[in-house]
Amino acid sequence: MVNKQSKTKRFGILTSGGDCPGLNATIRGVARAAMDKYGMEVVGIRNGYRGLIENDTQLLSRDDFGGILTRGGTILGTSREKPFKDKDWLSGEKNSAPELIMRTYEKLKLDCIVVLGGNGTNTTGYFLAKEGLNVIGLPKTIDNDIVETDVTFGFHTAVGVATDAIDRLHSTAHSHNRVMIIEVMGHKAGWLGLFAGTAGGGDVILLPEIPYDINSISKHLVDRANAGKNFSIVVVAEGALSKEEAKLDKKEFKKQREKSSVSIGYRVAKEIEEATGLESRVTVLGYLQRGGIPCAYDRVLSTMFGTYAAEMLFKGDYGKMVAMRNNVVEGVPLELVAGKIKPVPLDSQLVFAARQVGTCFGD
Repeated sequence: MVNKQSKTKRFGILTSGGDCPGLNATIRGVARAAMDKYGMEVVGIRNGYRGLIENDTQLLSRDDFGGILTRGGTILGTSREKPFKDKDWLSGEKNSAPELIMRTYEKLKLDCIVVLGGNGTNTTGYFLAKEGLNVIGLPKTIDNDIVETDVTFGFHTAVGVATDAIDRLHSTAHSHNRVMIIEVMGHKAGWLGLFAGTAGGGDVILLPEIPYDINSISKHLVDRANAGKNFSIVVVAEGALSKEEAKLDKKEFKKQREKSSVSIGYRVAKEIEEATGLESRVTVLGYLQRGGIPCAYDRVLSTMFGTYAAEMLFKGDYGKMVAMRNNVVEGVPLELVAGKIKPVPLDSQLVFAARQVGTCFGD
């Protein structure tokens, strides 16, 4: 039975963007608290915003959330649908994606939509809020690059996976006297590469925020070899770029990258071999980083985020994203989050710590 004091009686919930450890745990946190404590109805929206466009939805029951705390992926499915990029919407024609979403919202008699996702998802949530819909966002990304929150769920699991991979590659690097390049995710921000690289003892860590000079990297690796250290570990974020590339505008940089037939890890490996003569091998972790079950930390964080979102639904505290700030969970306005990226600060304490133990950032 619905709590009469609750501002929300019926809400929809969706997951959007790339899959991520902790999505199911967060869905469970929101839904169980909303249903068991406040008697709300929960409508599951399949495949992200596409489900709202196509009205692909289902009223969920308590049985749908049993046993999903530890499960990877998302029981709701996901997509990278970006409704506000619909040409019909941009040209002002009828039946655009945002208009179809608003019709579904009304048809289902929703009081709010809870959206679990990264920068794009929460930005879309903000645009929908501007159109008059009630929206609550939750910060999901292994990149940890959402502003206004200290941490996102999924990040610590991905750090653990990447660190484990680096640990395992140490033995091969040592056995074969090689330079091992490990390419990790992090297109616009290098949090994952920084944390995993530091935890795994990376000798070189290359981040999007710190453009690299191959001569600096080469000198560091040759100095290690001359000191009798017969292998090195190089951790490369997928968005890493050279100092020359950093001088290009966005359009030219994108054009240059599109011409490349290999990812940044392979390019760095080739550059290292040509500059030093040291044999190099590449491992691209790819989707391994965001698959599988969430670690204990992310299960706890997801539960805290999800249950806090349920409280926001009860109070009608809409138009906000749940965030962790200074170890306190709270809501922050979506307008502060929309369209922004949180890069690694150049004066980060972790960057300083890594430099202190001899890590080279290529600058």
